[in-house]
Amino acid sequence: MKINEKLLLEIMHIHESKKLKFILNIAQKSFPLSRVKITNSSTPLSKPNVRGGVYFSDTSVFKIVGTTNDLSLLPLLSKSMLGPNSQFQELEIVSKIPQNNHSKDVSIYTNLTNSMRTSSNLELSMNIVGVK
Repeated sequence: MKINEKLLLEIMHIHESKKLKFILNIAQKSFPLSRVKITNSSTPLSKPNVRGGVYFSDTSVFKIVGTTNDLSLLPLLSKSMLGPNSQFQELEIVSKIPQNNHSKDVSIYTNLTNSMRTSSNLELSMNIVGVK
């Protein structure tokens, strides 16, 4: 799936001013995300590359970071990260954006790159791989 950069930039712009609600869907369960940040940053690569023969990486990447207080998500993540698996499982994050006096459903598809757990929440760092 390709990133619809125009749509993603629109989501980023709306989120900056209206703080959209985001829901992570995994294994037929939904987890609300808070403190969501979407960014575009450069990678250490000088040209696009297939990293480790497993996944594609470009010279820049859109990232999304979000936190959930629902720690029941933790056991579901082992199937989502590269490391224990030879491929990333795509995670879907859904939201609604205002458009012409209506709301439009959007889906952001991600690969989990890191998770950090505290006693009360779980912060997820993900690379965005698709938007629709």
